[in-house]
Amino acid sequence: MGTSDYYGDLAQSLINLGNEASTKVYLSAAPQCPFPDQLLGPALQAVTFDYVWVQFYNNPSCDYSSGVSGVTDAWDTWTSVFQSSTLFLGLPASSDAAGSGYISPDDLTSQVLPEIQPSSNYGGIMLWNRFYDVDSEYSEAVKSSV
Repeated sequence: MGTSDYYGDLAQSLINLGNEASTKVYLSAAPQCPFPDQLLGPALQAVTFDYVWVQFYNNPSCDYSSGVSGVTDAWDTWTSVFQSSTLFLGLPASSDAAGSGYISPDDLTSQVLPEIQPSSNYGGIMLWNRFYDVDSEYSEAVKSSV
């Protein structure tokens, strides 16, 4: 694992290059859900990221293994701190795709989404990864609710 030393500088440089070229540069990041993310936290605080794909898996303190409240408490933190960014709930596409944090499609649509969708900066979900999604058909099962 690297350090967080220059991600903020890189993000600002990308924004500056876009401004010089009169073009919009979209910034996105995929931090771990424990707040603040060790590696990306400083960059996320340095500039506004357009899209933040928060990984709500492999982090028992805030993934679904700690229950709906673990997810919603962490979600509320992320959405309140990064109000100018669009946030996505990152999930494993099957129970085999990650060590923890899998949410069945039924639980996602009936328990989790009703709690997080009212956030003004809710953008949807992100699935890890496409291989598992093709096999499990997770996105197909939830797309009408997301």
